[in-house]
Amino acid sequence: MSLQEILTPYIKQAVQQLFDLPIDRVEFQATRRDFEGDVTMVVFPLVKQLKGPEAMPNRAKLNPAEIGNKIGEYLVENVDLVTKFNVVQGFLNIVISDSYYSQFFNSILENKTYGYQQTNADAKAVMVEYASPNTNKPLHLGHVRNVLLGYSVAEILKAAGKKVYKTQVINDRGIHICKSMLAWEKFGNNETPESTGLKGDKLVGNYYVKFDKAYKAEINQLIEKGLTEDEAKKQAPLMLEAQEMLRKWEAGDEQVVALWEKMNSWVYAGFEATYKNIGVDFDCNYYESNTYLLGKDVVEEGLAKGIFYKKEDNSVWIDLTPDGLDEKLVLRSDGTSVYMTQDIGTAIQRVKDFPDVGGMVYTVGNEQDYHFKVLFLILKKLGYDWAEHLYHLSYGMVDLPSGKMKSREGTVVDADDLMNDMTVTAKEISEELGKLEGLSNEEKDSLHKMIGLGALKYYILKVDPKKRILFDPKESVDFAGNTGPFIQYTYARIQSILRKADFDYSTVISSEIEKSLHEKEKELIKNLAQFPEVIQQAAKTYSPALIANYTYDLVKEYNSFYQSVSILGEEDHDKKVFRVQLSDKVGQTIKNAFSMLGINVPNRM
Repeated sequence: MSLQEILTPYIKQAVQQLFDLPIDRVEFQATRRDFEGDVTMVVFPLVKQLKGPEAMPNRAKLNPAEIGNKIGEYLVENVDLVTKFNVVQGFLNIVISDSYYSQFFNSILENKTYGYQQTNADAKAVMVEYASPNTNKPLHLGHVRNVLLGYSVAEILKAAGKKVYKTQVINDRGIHICKSMLAWEKFGNNETPESTGLKGDKLVGNYYVKFDKAYKAEINQLIEKGLTEDEAKKQAPLMLEAQEMLRKWEAGDEQVVALWEKMNSWVYAGFEATYKNIGVDFDCNYYESNTYLLGKDVVEEGLAKGIFYKKEDNSVWIDLTPDGLDEKLVLRSDGTSVYMTQDIGTAIQRVKDFPDVGGMVYTVGNEQDYHFKVLFLILKKLGYDWAEHLYHLSYGMVDLPSGKMKSREGTVVDADDLMNDMTVTAKEISEELGKLEGLSNEEKDSLHKMIGLGALKYYILKVDPKKRILFDPKESVDFAGNTGPFIQYTYARIQSILRKADFDYSTVISSEIEKSLHEKEKELIKNLAQFPEVIQQAAKTYSPALIANYTYDLVKEYNSFYQSVSILGEEDHDKKVFRVQLSDKVGQTIKNAFSMLGINVPNRM
């Protein structure tokens, strides 16, 4: 139980006895650092209740300070764990005994997964979708934020006790895929990933760029012949050929399908290498080539129920204006589907494939906010109970100091290149600081990658998902401040302490220690006590930033503790054992928190 949960019944009891007033809830907040106290009760909500229409004369004149003082006095007299209190402007700051914190620490000492909630096997599962790349180009910086967010949210949900499936929709069909295929046919000379030494996704991405350059050249030639830009775009031979290739693919043309399968297989191998490098995985994949026809039967059912309606041209729509949205097309007049149709069908298919799924999280950029409002509302109107538990994990774009990225022009920041650059940056800074003496070259390379990827992931995940990010690689690898390497370095420092501790530190602390915690020891335990609630809150709000910034606060508190007290140099054996135990538990918590962010921690640094 949290401290708030323990105190609540006592405070309710105090209010009942002191003021003859039953209350449903007690409002708490963290105590401000400039006041003494471990937890703060907000008194103001009580004032209105105590001065209500049926207020008794002896309480109607009470002010917030008087109410807070009376409750504080009651708690000190009747609750062993409350030692003293102070009231500041309607806030009751409650001081908790050292023995409560030491006993709490003993209770979590041997729990290696402290903070994690056990998974309820009977509860509904959550499916988290992220990545969702196109097979005409490699993953880039924008994908990196998407992948890191989705993976981290899935891990946080698991830590909070949810059963989770990780999935992606691979966009492997459409005109953009045909552009790469056509360019390879025309300009490729049968080159392959093996013959060029390029990853398959990079090779195919190069041909997407080549198509765009050749297409623009044709447009310019047609404009010079007197066509308007719009006419030139529609009549350019390359675009007409790409459209014809798409028609052939949809008709099942053997030659086109064979080329599509070959080039997609190159891209899938490239994606897998990138995913492995960045440290994410999936439980199942969905392919647009299999899902793009889904949803048409649902539209027919919705028509029969009056949820959708048909216009004169036979196109099918839904009117969401009563819900504050607009009219939305769900089937074209020629009977072909739109993205909304596919997304409706895919969501329903997922629940058929995984019957225990009771909710879904879609990790997609904020330019699709409106699309998901419409999708979720349509699924609710269709009567699916799980539609109440759909969430769009909307996020802002990632910018670089050099400006905006454009796939067609080949100016995107490639994910693999970015990860390599981060490793190089970590190596340069580590060598400048001279922190890696005694490690082999192989150990150094592994550590540089761990630091570089940790810096990248932490820099992105510490920011609220909805905010836009300006990513500065150099700043992210700083070994001081709110960065991944700073936290990794503290973890490595703790492991060094544990290696040097030449005594058994597994036993519970003595009763003497319980009575006299150092201020810094108590603050650290208070931070550790918050961890389970932070995990639950991060799961509830789908925000890895809460985990990231909690870890930074914990590390700052530990470094303050490290600077303020002697650990291995402490002469009192019981105190020395306790401080090593405390260091160990902080290290475990850092490791567990960072694992939810997909970040590894080093034993030496």
